[in-house]
Amino acid sequence: MNRDEIKTILPHREPMLLVDEAVLNDDGTATGWYRVRGDEFFLQGHFPGNPIVPGVIQCEMMAQSACILFADKMREEGALPVYAGLDKVKFRNMIKPGDLIRIDTKLVRSLPPMYSLHGELSVDGKVCMNGDFSCVIVRKEQ
Repeated sequence: MNRDEIKTILPHREPMLLVDEAVLNDDGTATGWYRVRGDEFFLQGHFPGNPIVPGVIQCEMMAQSACILFADKMREEGALPVYAGLDKVKFRNMIKPGDLIRIDTKLVRSLPPMYSLHGELSVDGKVCMNGDFSCVIVRKEQ
């Protein structure tokens, strides 16, 4: 899926849409990609002269990439994915402008509307961040 197709699933829009491409793999996992351009809002001031993608943004990329696992539910009118928790998140390597981030996610447990997942961000095969997270798919208020 490209950005336009991802927008049919996710309610996020620029500048908070943080996935450029995503695929649902044959094994039921999801993989997303994001190229850090260098002009993103979250790099302004983090840090001047040495921009690094903030950890909280990496967590958001992980959650957005996982939404392809719930494409059918997300396409329903009023569906809204929200974070319910983060656990065992580790930041291992810095992500900088020019990096192509690979984001792998898998469903660990499903108790609709709550879902537990695991994700990992890597650049050039080096793990940059991984962790467990949970989300809930709720109905947005009309």
